Amino acid sequence: MSKPEQNPSEQKNTGNQNQTTDNTNTIKDPDTWTTGEEPMTGAQHSYLKTLSDQAGEEVDESLNKAEASKKIDELQHKTGRGLED
Repeated sequence: MSKPEQNPSEQKNTGNQNQTTDNTNTIKDPDTWTTGEEPMTGAQHSYLKTLSDQAGEEVDESLNKAEASKKIDELQHKTGRGLED
């Protein structure tokens, strides 16, 4: 049985950014997230731990979702991990 095709206008969750797959490629700014002030998710914490270990930094356990997303972006650029070519 083959996998059903995805509607091109459906949203894909890329971990720390919501991105549409249509031609607009909208990326939401973490500062505008309605849930940005909530505690970071378990997935964010786990990925931050991995990136922080690689970067030789400590994980700030008090980050909220928006702050964690920004820190993930920063550490991805610092380590080169998780960046698309």
